[in-house]
Amino acid sequence: MLWSIAWRFLRGRESQLLNGTARAALIATLLGVTAMVIAMALMTGYREDLRSKLVRGNAAIIAYPTLGSDGQLEDSDRMALAALPGVTHVRSVVYGQGALVGGDATDGLEVTLRGVEASATLRDLGAVEFVSDYHDGESLLHGTRLGVVLGSELARRLAVEPGETMRLMVLGLHQGRPRFRYRSVELAGTFTTGFAEFDQAWVVTDRDELVRLAGGGTGSSLIEIALEDPDQADAVASEVRAVLESDFLVTHWRDLNRELFTALKVQQIALFFVLGLIVLVSTFNVASSLVVLVREKMRDIGSLMAIGLSPGDLRWVFLLYGLGLGLVGTLAGIGLGALASWVLTEFELIRFEPELAAIYFIDSVPFRIELQDILAVALFSLTVTVIACWVPARRAASVLPATALRYE
Repeated sequence: MLWSIAWRFLRGRESQLLNGTARAALIATLLGVTAMVIAMALMTGYREDLRSKLVRGNAAIIAYPTLGSDGQLEDSDRMALAALPGVTHVRSVVYGQGALVGGDATDGLEVTLRGVEASATLRDLGAVEFVSDYHDGESLLHGTRLGVVLGSELARRLAVEPGETMRLMVLGLHQGRPRFRYRSVELAGTFTTGFAEFDQAWVVTDRDELVRLAGGGTGSSLIEIALEDPDQADAVASEVRAVLESDFLVTHWRDLNRELFTALKVQQIALFFVLGLIVLVSTFNVASSLVVLVREKMRDIGSLMAIGLSPGDLRWVFLLYGLGLGLVGTLAGIGLGALASWVLTEFELIRFEPELAAIYFIDSVPFRIELQDILAVALFSLTVTVIACWVPARRAASVLPATALRYE
């Protein structure tokens, strides 16, 4: 019954003032909720996209050889790691530093070198395109020919063609002293992670050949363990430590980037409450609509109280009216915000130039809608609406029936 009375008040058409006030309340709530939904989608999308690209480039769990360890993974340990729940790949990789000369870069570009066991392991880097002479699952070393797979942005800066020969310089050690070694390489393919740091500077090649060029040693070698669900990295890392014992130092993406993701989470919470001020201001429009309603429906209020409607029930009628107004604005705002987020992500309407992409780590801004974010926005909006409507509803319930019936 209370809902039906509130609904009759909500859909009333007699007063232009009331309709105008209610319309302003709806629009204000809609815009405020839309802004909150888009902002939450932006922060969640950026955080999740950054996480997936970090894991894609370096794996969820990384094991570094300790001092005194030869850095080699025994076959029994590799099998034990591969058998752990949630583990998809166990691979040994080597990293190095060097420079690449070719195409338009006659002076050379500094690059990060990544040595892998087979080209199949490159699939974790995202979209990979090989030239016809190289295939998935094969080594990049074909006899005397050494292939390299470049980040897409690095390949663009070099302006090299598939199969073109380049000059690779690798910084290594010889008798304890730094030394450059040179090797002719050819472009075997490109990869695109969407992570600017990788796409602009990474060169992937054969692991054993990179070890040889770097002068041997295992200081830059490590074990990467990929997971089905990177969020389980904490639990799986404990099991990995039990398998590898003291020969390796085991860490994971959360430990390596804890400060970054903590800062992003704090920023999202702060942004939620800052933009929540827009919704808070919009609730004053809802309260204003309620004040106008009480004034214009004074005789109706007196009639309802005269036939037995209690002050408590009358208070609930006006609270339900304000809640209904806020609910419509909230749902419309959520729908509009979700639509805007989808359009912005699907068509990549917000993109960065390479220089800015290197700063923000991404080349386009993703927006991701999460159920928990939507629920938080809706709960916040409806809560502040009810609070704002409480005073006008309480005042309406305190009106005496005789006074209300005499109201002109």
